[in-house]
Amino acid sequence: MTGHGVDCSGVLRRPGSRLGLYFLEYGAAPRPVRVLYDRRDSALSRLVPEEVDWGLVRRARMVHLSGITAALGPSLRDVLRRACDEAEGAGVTISLDVNYRSRLWSAQEARAFLLEIFPRLHYLFIGADDAATVFDLAGSPEETLGALRALAPRATTALTLGEAGSAVRAGEVTVRPSKLYDVTVVDRLGAGDAYAAGFLWATLDGRPAQEAVDAASALAALKCTIWGTCPS
Repeated sequence: MTGHGVDCSGVLRRPGSRLGLYFLEYGAAPRPVRVLYDRRDSALSRLVPEEVDWGLVRRARMVHLSGITAALGPSLRDVLRRACDEAEGAGVTISLDVNYRSRLWSAQEARAFLLEIFPRLHYLFIGADDAATVFDLAGSPEETLGALRALAPRATTALTLGEAGSAVRAGEVTVRPSKLYDVTVVDRLGAGDAYAAGFLWATLDGRPAQEAVDAASALAALKCTIWGTCPS
């Protein structure tokens, strides 16, 4: 991670604990890609709010959270709640990618927690399939975005639509990608994360919403052309 420019100085190490794992079984259509999680009793799953250096959050320009973290247990939901408290207290922007994983928690559990967090968000990323599964939201992208706005009224919301691109509600405007890329898909794993990364990079760089959507779409497409989760 350091080799990719990530500052790891704030990493908390817990000797004697195990690293959470997942095993990925690739498959070409019609065989699905399968994931097996092995995260029980991992170091992260035992994290409690008191162990975190919250100064890292208070000094940040933005804090980005994942629904996968919340899925790993009640103590981590407390960590995310505290992260929101610290960010709000310091005027730090809060972003969340829903990243629903049915093998880690039920749609009902996810919905209950996410509805608690949504009103605090400035940026929200969610796939159309997760919107349908967790929040029973169907219909056109504009209808789904309208319903999500009622749940996360402060957030710029990005609804990802797979090969159909995305739709982003920014204020009163819905923004679509200027271009949809025709790529040979090698591996979709991580495309949603690449989308969020491209969008937030452009946003932090001061770009307007259209440029953020275009950067997100380009990085997600680029990710699909390489194995693994790093798009560069």
